[in-house]
Amino acid sequence: MVIQGHDRDRLLLSVTKPTRYLGNELNSVHKDPASVQVRFALAFPDVYEVAMSHLGTHILYHVLNSRPDVYAERVFAPWVDMEERMREASIPLFSLESWTKAREFDVIGFSLQYEMGYANVLNMLDLAGIPLLASERANTDPLILAGGPCTLNGEPMVPFFDAMALGEGEGLVLDLVDAYLSWKQSGRPGGRRGLLSDLAAIDGVYVPSMYRVGYCKDGRVSSIEPGEGLPRTVRKRVVEDLDIAPFPLYPIVPNMDVVHDRVVLEVFRGCTRGCRFCHAGFTCRPVRERSPETLLDQARRILAATGHDEISLSSLSSTDYSGIKTLLDLLGEFEAKGVGVSLPSIRADAFSLSLAEQVRRVRKSGLTLAPEAGSQRLRDVINKDVVEADFLEAVAQAFQSGWNSLKLYFMVGLPTETGEDLDAMVDLVKRVREIHRAQGQKDRLRLTVSASVFVPKAHTPFQWEGQIPLDEVKRRQEHLARRLRMPGVKFSWHDAEVSFLEAALSRGDRRVARAVEGAWRRGARFDAWTEHFRLDRWLEGFEEAGLDPAFFANRPRHYDEVFPWDHIDVGLSEEFLMREHRRAMEGQKTSDCREEPCKSCGVCLELGVPMDIKGGESTGGSAHQGPAEETP
Repeated sequence: MVIQGHDRDRLLLSVTKPTRYLGNELNSVHKDPASVQVRFALAFPDVYEVAMSHLGTHILYHVLNSRPDVYAERVFAPWVDMEERMREASIPLFSLESWTKAREFDVIGFSLQYEMGYANVLNMLDLAGIPLLASERANTDPLILAGGPCTLNGEPMVPFFDAMALGEGEGLVLDLVDAYLSWKQSGRPGGRRGLLSDLAAIDGVYVPSMYRVGYCKDGRVSSIEPGEGLPRTVRKRVVEDLDIAPFPLYPIVPNMDVVHDRVVLEVFRGCTRGCRFCHAGFTCRPVRERSPETLLDQARRILAATGHDEISLSSLSSTDYSGIKTLLDLLGEFEAKGVGVSLPSIRADAFSLSLAEQVRRVRKSGLTLAPEAGSQRLRDVINKDVVEADFLEAVAQAFQSGWNSLKLYFMVGLPTETGEDLDAMVDLVKRVREIHRAQGQKDRLRLTVSASVFVPKAHTPFQWEGQIPLDEVKRRQEHLARRLRMPGVKFSWHDAEVSFLEAALSRGDRRVARAVEGAWRRGARFDAWTEHFRLDRWLEGFEEAGLDPAFFANRPRHYDEVFPWDHIDVGLSEEFLMREHRRAMEGQKTSDCREEPCKSCGVCLELGVPMDIKGGESTGGSAHQGPAEETP
């Protein structure tokens, strides 16, 4: 049933930013529901401005709506004022395109991009009138799916989902639709359990209720056992050739400002830099590039379809794209039309700086560099390929080229970090100021120093490390705040309490779901938003569940411990991750396999998908699985 006009108008007139809920943007898709076989709601557990900036949602919207028998609509988390009005008027969660009640869809697929959205998932299910627990849903309830990076350890959320889609979704989401449609057209054999059995047979689909988890007396996981006939591990899916992968050439143009309001060109996926703290860097392998010609064609068509005046190159490290110079030359055809190109954070070297200069010909912007750590010792530990001399040379050239606004990203609490490492961060900032002063720049320096908090993540070499205690994080942040109090420098840092919770959720097991539900019932919403986050709700949720969040966040783990995510296969070998962890503790770096021989991480062989370097000549390395360069 569609929410009718009078209720809709009254609702929209009572909230701030009603354009969040209109759903009639340019390029949005509107179909006759009676003409399709499957109605699929793409759910994002955050507000419109954030959801509409997520490229994956645009891709899946395009893939699903390309099928005439499927109608995909968007369902986003209503902001707090809208939620209050909806509950007052007993109006359930609805889709943007047709204002259809969410519970009337066949499938609802949530995108789990970050742990701080977990409470919003429960809130959206509750607003929709759908039972929170998968075990309590009836055959008439929608199928509730999850995708996105958090599903690679989705255990703290598994009781709320019927199934999880692991890896890249272009082909996977269509396999899920086919399985659902076949089950539906066959008269729903076996009921909901029958459908889940069909889904579990699809590569890349994890059905949590069919895996049994055992625990030791001390709370660690002792075993993860699959149901009869199921694989011991579930492997993620990847797209082999990005040039022929579907991509939205008519993306929706929001009617209001959103976080990223521009053409997004995804130049490549994966990264082999090997920064040991980086979840995406390890779980998105192998590297697969789009060709410059494909990207130019996409840019032409998307600009014509949207009217945007900016192109953003999207990837984990766009200056690593082998065809970056060729691509920027090709995109130069839009310069006369006033279309600018933007790069995210660049590598701290002169080559990257020259690229940054090239892209700011149309539109000037600040420059962002990410040394991550202040000392060379700690940068070696985390395998950050930045040498101080190169970094300072890049800074000097940036000032000479007219940049006076600079952002530097660091992390606090990295494994083995000492007081000397923190002071080295301060010294590095001082040297940047000295370079600016020595050059006699007329404009005032605007230096923003940002420090996030290290969060140990699954499937990385630091998955065995614990986060330092909350009080110690705060002490180190206060130390830096005192020492970085200097003219021209603005220091900001990530909320230590949010990072503590993120660590607990990112390495938690399925028992943590009780804490998630407990926090939500105490009012947790929009935890990624500073004004709404309250740690006490979560601590009470953990206490009610009989769990200690520090057990998950702060505890170092042994190599022989069974992880809650051990049955999730992202293609990396455990031996490789252990080797990288040992090398970190010894302060040894590991080179990029695009430039040096294969490091035997296992991904290319395990997934059967080699690196794909299309932008230009590969600078070295190969997709083969030869002997590792370094021995444990």
